[in-house]
Amino acid sequence: MTAKFKRSLVVIALALFACSTSAVTAQPSAGEPKYAKLDNARVYYTNYGKGKEAIVLVHGWGCNLNHWKEQIPDLSKRARVLAIDLPGHGQSDKPEQAYTMDLFANAIDAVMRDAGVDKAVVVGHSMGTPVARQFYRKYPNKTLAIVIVDGSLRPFGDKATRDNFVAAFKSPNYKQAGSQMFAAMSGPNLAADKQEQVKASFLNTPQSVLVSAMESMNDDSLYGPDKINVPVLAILAKSPYWPPDTEQFFQSIAPSLELHWFDGVGHFLMMEKPKEFNESVVAFLDKNKLLK
Repeated sequence: MTAKFKRSLVVIALALFACSTSAVTAQPSAGEPKYAKLDNARVYYTNYGKGKEAIVLVHGWGCNLNHWKEQIPDLSKRARVLAIDLPGHGQSDKPEQAYTMDLFANAIDAVMRDAGVDKAVVVGHSMGTPVARQFYRKYPNKTLAIVIVDGSLRPFGDKATRDNFVAAFKSPNYKQAGSQMFAAMSGPNLAADKQEQVKASFLNTPQSVLVSAMESMNDDSLYGPDKINVPVLAILAKSPYWPPDTEQFFQSIAPSLELHWFDGVGHFLMMEKPKEFNESVVAFLDKNKLLK
């Protein structure tokens, strides 16, 4: 091989490298971590794909966006996906402030604006359900649909019972109370490593955030009779904790409701039966001609 030929190969290789580097720079890789600004704080999120419409994944109380890691590969084949760490959770900033459903709804909007997304299907697990509903109240024109994941459209128990529950997380033993609660809510198919993931997320969430968010979540004003006039999919774990009239009540709030009961799962059903969960969400999107 002549020296001239070798130099030619080097030039070609460098050109190819430059082209590929330019392409990578121009097109952010899927799952790139980003921060949106909300007031003076940062809201962490990850982006998968492109487009002006997206699926927005909203975790529950004391959780983080990693709880959706088995949803992202399937859902991102169907549409753009944004996974959010709500303020005070995960890798988002945790300033001393009130952690309300209103704040969390504004965080979704901040992430969507930062990502250049105009409209979204908001998927909310547990506390993510009142967050999604509050987002719909504040930004109805940005809400294509809502997916409820083992969350409720009405509070559990009376105010006194809920206040006693909050008190447990104001005590010095709140970590033990939370660990026991999440262990009790875990279903038979939640692997040990996933149980540890849930527990670690809770333990890494400041007590002030946990208490403030739970107090806001228990505010009766969040659960008014106002309607959700976009398609709603509710995926709930079948358990005796749900009142017999759950479907009828959900239907009274969300006229375009589709409800699926999952057997043999606990509260983190999307982590226990990810394939079945993902198929349910994609079928719902297809049925309602969403995110085409």
